[in-house]
Amino acid sequence: MSLGISPHSWARLWSRPLLTRSLHIKARYIPFASKSKTSLDEGQDFTVSNPATGESLCKVASVSEEFVKEAIDNAQEAFQSGVWSTAPAIHRSKVLTKLARLLEDRISELAVIETLQTGRTIREMNAQLSRLPEWLDYFAAILRTHQGFVAPTQGNLLNYVQRVPLGVVAQITPFNHPLLIAIKKIAPALAAGNSVVVKPSELAPITALVFAEMAGQAGIPAGVLTVLPGTGATVGKAIVSHSHIRKIDVTARRSVGQVAGANIASFTAELGGKAPILVFDDADIPSAVNGVAFASFIASGQTCVSGTRIIVQDGIYDTFISALVEKTENIRSRMGNPINPQSTMGPVISERHLNRIEGILGRMKGKVLCGGYRLTGTSPLDDFDYTYGSFLAPTIIEDVKSTDELWQEEVFGPVIVARRFKDVVEGVALANDCKYGLGAGIWTSNLARAHRVAADIQTGLCWVNTHHRNDPSSPWGGMKESGIGRENGIEAFESYSQSKSTIVNTSIVEEMRKDDWFSFSDTPRRYG
Repeated sequence: MSLGISPHSWARLWSRPLLTRSLHIKARYIPFASKSKTSLDEGQDFTVSNPATGESLCKVASVSEEFVKEAIDNAQEAFQSGVWSTAPAIHRSKVLTKLARLLEDRISELAVIETLQTGRTIREMNAQLSRLPEWLDYFAAILRTHQGFVAPTQGNLLNYVQRVPLGVVAQITPFNHPLLIAIKKIAPALAAGNSVVVKPSELAPITALVFAEMAGQAGIPAGVLTVLPGTGATVGKAIVSHSHIRKIDVTARRSVGQVAGANIASFTAELGGKAPILVFDDADIPSAVNGVAFASFIASGQTCVSGTRIIVQDGIYDTFISALVEKTENIRSRMGNPINPQSTMGPVISERHLNRIEGILGRMKGKVLCGGYRLTGTSPLDDFDYTYGSFLAPTIIEDVKSTDELWQEEVFGPVIVARRFKDVVEGVALANDCKYGLGAGIWTSNLARAHRVAADIQTGLCWVNTHHRNDPSSPWGGMKESGIGRENGIEAFESYSQSKSTIVNTSIVEEMRKDDWFSFSDTPRRYG
């Protein structure tokens, strides 16, 4: 939606200091935690900045280890009280549904905050956040429809099985989809009856804190949802080390996941990816070019399922790559202020991350077809000044070997590599030649082949003639070093609960009296 404002007007509209222009951002955010007696040291506050401009958005209070301990103790107290953990399923369902409606009413506001704290374009954030109430509605519906069962038994026994919550669960969320990934984790955890402790990324914590306030307004009791800002090295470590934590769910780098999972019995982790996209000779080239560009450059390539290894069959390689380069250059020409609805792509999350990507590009030995440089000067779209932001031109590189860092490691930016393949066997081999296994894509008009290839690709998600499509009911998770466990669907709900088996003797009293193990009788006794 353009609102009738020209592209160049957007740069002038959003050039004034953010904190005086917008009512969406507070000057300082504090943790969302119940009845804390531990004080917050303002000297430990950290700054959240806009990666498109370098401007400070706000201060956020980082919590101490003592604060973490108290918050988790309070979460455990809330769980043991039964105010949420033993509340009727229909009550929890109604509260989640109310929260979904509150969220719907604030999508536009939250989308602006997401754009300001991540640098992602407002067009992306409006589209993404508009879907989020669906996750709350889905798990509210599961509460109304999910059933226990009666297990088959021998003898006069009734064995009924129910799902019960785990207890206090911890969630560590990343910067790239701050509110989406938080809600994907929070919704099933709350639905199952747990107390939830969230540690959002220190680079983009604002929307998680705002959402927690909304949850309180919807009727989530105090102590049931807690959000603790801070770094992973201090706050994250203190959370996962607490003895009350019954499960941790983390979306992060592989190294973070390994540390987080050290002391946890129940563990879900999404630890990154290096998604291959196979484009066969019979693919519709315009559709495939559009699809690959979307897969690769949405969110500035900062998603765990971004298309990063583009594997194209010989027969169309030159034509396809030429069209993809043209598409990519067009994306580059329309990069502007992320808050401008006509801007195509934003910056990466920080200067530090941009420097890391530039280091990877400096070490690679491939051929750069387009991009490969940071943006400077002003945008041809709207005169936005790139100078203080962390902007990288979308980049395509070919002639990269499978052993190269660019092929094997997650760049997490708008950088893709292109390779040729001859036949299905070689294409699948290249797709699987990586330690990660989260997402993949296939472009072909032969759906019989698509099914066969999808079965052979070693990833937890595989799209055919599309990418980045996901629903609350669709399991999400990886194979190999991309993690363990699944988000979304019944699988997520059950991962936040555990089965409880109750066995009832339905015999009449006279029969029960005969069941005396220690009596001296020749009557057979049952043990087990």
